[in-house]
Amino acid sequence: MRILVTGSNGQLGRALAGALAEHELVLRDLPEIDIAEPDSVAAELRASSPDWVINAAAYTDVDGAERDAAAAERGNVTGPQVLAEATAARGLPLVHVSTDYVFDGEARRPYLESDAPGPRTTYGRSKLAGERAVALANPRHFVVRTAWLYSTGGRNFALTMLAAAGRGEVRVVDDQTGSPTYAPHLAAGIARLLGRRDHGTFHMAGAGQTTWFGLTRALYDALDIACRVVPCTTDEFPRPAPRPRYSALASAREPALQLPPWEQGVRDFAADLRAARKDPA
Repeated sequence: MRILVTGSNGQLGRALAGALAEHELVLRDLPEIDIAEPDSVAAELRASSPDWVINAAAYTDVDGAERDAAAAERGNVTGPQVLAEATAARGLPLVHVSTDYVFDGEARRPYLESDAPGPRTTYGRSKLAGERAVALANPRHFVVRTAWLYSTGGRNFALTMLAAAGRGEVRVVDDQTGSPTYAPHLAAGIARLLGRRDHGTFHMAGAGQTTWFGLTRALYDALDIACRVVPCTTDEFPRPAPRPRYSALASAREPALQLPPWEQGVRDFAADLRAARKDPA
């Protein structure tokens, strides 16, 4: 199968390259393709003639979106809509990746696909609008919501915490709860969508839930890092965009599509990071 992956330089894009290695991949990112430009997308689809398209490109700066809503809209609404319209015109299925930020964060149990969205940030509103644009434009769509994504490369919470460990003590928010997701686990879940016909919305995040504090302690334990982790509140670290207090995700889909527990993600992250550090390349 020939698969076009947009946003291939991001942490999910790189993970998808590994998870889909048995397929013929076309990996594209800026400046090779601009998903918000119809001519750019049309030219790429003509040139690569894919059987499936996976959109891992997005504007992900949650705080930046509060300052620059136009940039968030271009990356998270216009781009997905252009991709959806172009793929629909060619009869192609489109996988589009979204976020837990489409919910209001007021739940007391993990959000399911059937729960009503209610984003409270510019970023979340742009991602929800992108979901809806994709669903409206291409009936062969798969919207995949994930949460708290991290990997051994790029910029993410896990690597930030590892870099901070040298201070000997870190303060980490303990009143936000979510579902940490290791990028290779998400990529493997997306790979299992290929060939399916039950289009719609899918939640794919590390099974279970924890806080940023709990995730940090698990990361340090898995990597044998001696650093004191002190819990703190969200109010101690004010940000331009409010963070959901509770945004754990779960799925009503069949077990075969669900991801491993978040704790397994931490263990696999630690193993992969150790292996990468030993690799002379």
